[in-house]
Amino acid sequence: MRAETQSTIEAIQRTLTLLGQRMDVDTAPHRLEEMNAMIEAGDLWSDPARAQKLMRERQALVDAIETFKRIETDLAANAEMVELAEEEGDEELVSEAESNLKSLAELAAQKELEALLNGEADANDTFLEINAGAGGTESCDWASMLARMYVRWAEKKGYDVELMSESQGEEAGIRSAAYKITGHNAYGWLKSESGVHRLVRISPFDSSARRHTSFSSVWVYPVVDENIEITVPDNEIRIDTYRSSGAGGQHVNTTDSAVRITHIPSGIVVTSSEKSQHQNRANAMAALKSRLYEIELRKRTESIQAQHDAKGDAGWGNQIRSYVLHPYQMVKDLRTSQETSDTQGVLDGDLDAFMAATLAMDVAGKSRAEAQSDD
Repeated sequence: MRAETQSTIEAIQRTLTLLGQRMDVDTAPHRLEEMNAMIEAGDLWSDPARAQKLMRERQALVDAIETFKRIETDLAANAEMVELAEEEGDEELVSEAESNLKSLAELAAQKELEALLNGEADANDTFLEINAGAGGTESCDWASMLARMYVRWAEKKGYDVELMSESQGEEAGIRSAAYKITGHNAYGWLKSESGVHRLVRISPFDSSARRHTSFSSVWVYPVVDENIEITVPDNEIRIDTYRSSGAGGQHVNTTDSAVRITHIPSGIVVTSSEKSQHQNRANAMAALKSRLYEIELRKRTESIQAQHDAKGDAGWGNQIRSYVLHPYQMVKDLRTSQETSDTQGVLDGDLDAFMAATLAMDVAGKSRAEAQSDD
């Protein structure tokens, strides 16, 4: 067997071992049986939040079991095919089996990364906020490009995207936007995107075609599960209603239905501007609780996540990624040095390589911190 093929097989075997440990392959079928019994119980749906959480956990376990079995079966079949084909001198069949093993290795590597999304809130849905920085129209346009990028990424993942609020720029783009992104591991994947994003390009708004640098900040925080209690005293918040802005015309909102909630101790401000003031109040309060929960999570894991937290506050000197469209094409993450010249692909939502690199870095930093604490 060729050395490269043997190396691929060994890499897949290592991933299988990791996946089995993460899932606890010996007890997984029994846990699935217990979940099925709970779902079949007649009183489960009397608590919709608990039922939905159980259904998500069950589906995640089913996916993990099926993925493990698929990789295990395909690995054995293709490894055996390579050996038999080599014995028979069938190079075409050897090539086919080796190609299958390479594809399987890519799938295994992806699942290995997903298995690392085991933080307390990684599996949760997420809120994502985008705010234009200084720079007027340029930054507002950049903020709208980022919004499009993340919506495209989420759609490729099969996630549901809900626009919670949006403030239009005076000439173009957006001043800010807030989204709720629903899907398994949405927060786990997107949490690495929090920070300042820098764009360098020839300005489409400059008649002299000069190069401009623009900044926009991204903030990601998990949707809080219903079973997590976050208490926000009434005397710590201020609730304002206002008329939401729109594009104008006959559909412009003419009532003060939009809601802004300010958390006085922290200065956190959240908004929601759908048609129903009641729904906006509920959405904004849910977003506020999620922000407070995310802050508590970061406090709890501060010593372990030192590398991740080193990116600092969302200030202009703390950009996490640069997107250069002129004089050359390059997107580079300043934390991991992950880069690509496919700028259009990235702006169309091809972000997985950047997220994976940051996740791997954070996991490595966490492992080192835990090892040091054990010493």
